[in-house]
Amino acid sequence: MILHISGRDEWQQALAAGEVTADSLATQGFVHCSDIGTVHIPANRLYIGRTDLLLLVIDPDQVPVRWELGDSEQPGGPWFPHVYGPIPTSAVVATHDFPPAADGTFHLPAALSRQPMAT
Repeated sequence: MILHISGRDEWQQALAAGEVTADSLATQGFVHCSDIGTVHIPANRLYIGRTDLLLLVIDPDQVPVRWELGDSEQPGGPWFPHVYGPIPTSAVVATHDFPPAADGTFHLPAALSRQPMAT
């Protein structure tokens, strides 16, 4: 499974539209996603302190995914799954609250750390 960070309002809009999109789909050609080992990186870089976030758990067999090197200052840094097209809401198999810790940073929710996330 792969993960996409979404605001609650954006998720409600996606449910109404039947698909998840993001500004990056128009500007970069793909929707940014992560896996359980990397989701904290964009969360802490882009969403520090936000309290309205969800993690969408996506079945990668239902979307066009490419694993690509992320923007990183580290040579050989982490790879991220990029979805090349809108994500049908039917490909979202679960949602999890994604609240920040008291210091505003994000960590993988316990519910996801206890589940195997086979790809």
